Amino acid sequence: MKIIIAGDGKMGATLTRQLSAEGDDLTLIDSNPKVLESSEERYDVMVVQGNCASMETLSQAGVREADLLIAMAGADEINLLCCVTAHSMNPNIHTIARVRNPEYTDQVYKMREMFALSLTVNPERQAASEIVRLLRYPGFLKRDTFAKGRVEIVELRIEKNSKLCNVALNDMDGIVKCKILVCAVLRNGSAFMPGGGFVLQEGDRIFVTAPTNTLAVLLHNLGVITHKVKSVILCGGGRMSYYLAKELQKSGMGVSIIERDQGRCEHLASMLPNISIIQGDASSQFVLESEGISECDALVTMTGLDELNMIISLYGVSCGVPQVITKLGRMDNSNILDRLSLGSVISPKELCCNTIVRYVRAMKNQTGAALTMHTIAEGQAEAMEFMVDKDTPHCGEPLKKLKLKKGVLVVCITKGGSQEIPNGDSCYYQGDSLIIVTNSERGIRQLKDIFE
Repeated sequence: MKIIIAGDGKMGATLTRQLSAEGDDLTLIDSNPKVLESSEERYDVMVVQGNCASMETLSQAGVREADLLIAMAGADEINLLCCVTAHSMNPNIHTIARVRNPEYTDQVYKMREMFALSLTVNPERQAASEIVRLLRYPGFLKRDTFAKGRVEIVELRIEKNSKLCNVALNDMDGIVKCKILVCAVLRNGSAFMPGGGFVLQEGDRIFVTAPTNTLAVLLHNLGVITHKVKSVILCGGGRMSYYLAKELQKSGMGVSIIERDQGRCEHLASMLPNISIIQGDASSQFVLESEGISECDALVTMTGLDELNMIISLYGVSCGVPQVITKLGRMDNSNILDRLSLGSVISPKELCCNTIVRYVRAMKNQTGAALTMHTIAEGQAEAMEFMVDKDTPHCGEPLKKLKLKKGVLVVCITKGGSQEIPNGDSCYYQGDSLIIVTNSERGIRQLKDIFE
């Protein structure tokens, strides 16, 4: 498929990496020649230097023959104009625009046909929604939902005093006392799809598949104490803090935002009249203690600097904050991150890219595309949900008789309103949905791709 990515910043670079691995024909547009040169050296892509909203530049990029345009420039207005211009030159093209300004949210929705938008993405808003879910249901580092919210893959860290430390997966049943499946383990930055003899160690991050109504039982039996979040401190007053504060306020949580810039504080105060806005340096121990970091239920670090977020989060953990969430723009140093107590790590860029990749795959596979897709284990594995249809092979056959590709695991079968964590004797039928986990390199696009 021919795809144009307009804007080769952090988001554009991540999309280029993911979509080039999928074998798509990519053309990048950016005004910075050095950025384009770097991408051209690393990936098999075409590059065009220029203004992505101009007809001349889009023509050079081959917009008239393109299937999809993804507008990721720094300004919302440029992205919208880019999509309108591309559609005027090629009425059949699909367009995706990144629109981040809260003031445009309703307007873009109402005018989506005028802007010729197939999809809009907002990384900060998407990340805020993810954080809200973590705060409403504490106890896990990450939660990804499937089967219309009835099944989840959750992430847990194995601490030194965990009941699962030094326990083989075959021996877990007597401890967790509920039906779950460990579908992946992240150890020292490397992902494993473990067998029953795999022994969990301190520092491992495990990814567990379970029905949503089983998760509370799992936490209880592991001795993980959770309590309702009532007070949250947000460090940084950017767009993400705005979206998050609005959502948390609806849930009845007490929210404080610490922001250094006075003008931004005044702007936030006008938009969030019932939220406590504190002008100060969120990395200052005095400021954090003055705002009661030792007594708060959750700390979310969302400044514009990853390093600052990490330092504040580490301090929050040392102060005994029950739940810490860290926003990171770059996830490149997974080995370093794996060794730090940063709580839950959220990457707006990764969340947004996953949404776009899912859309691209659906375009390629009009039938049989994944219903839901999430990357897990620092992007080293994918979890996908597929519907079993009349063309799906091996319906009614036990899983133990199927020859699946190496690195593919069926982790859940949904039958109507019930969910089954499968064993070798489990079968699926037309109308069921399957959740599978695979190494991201395996190239699973449709359900039939899981078989040898």
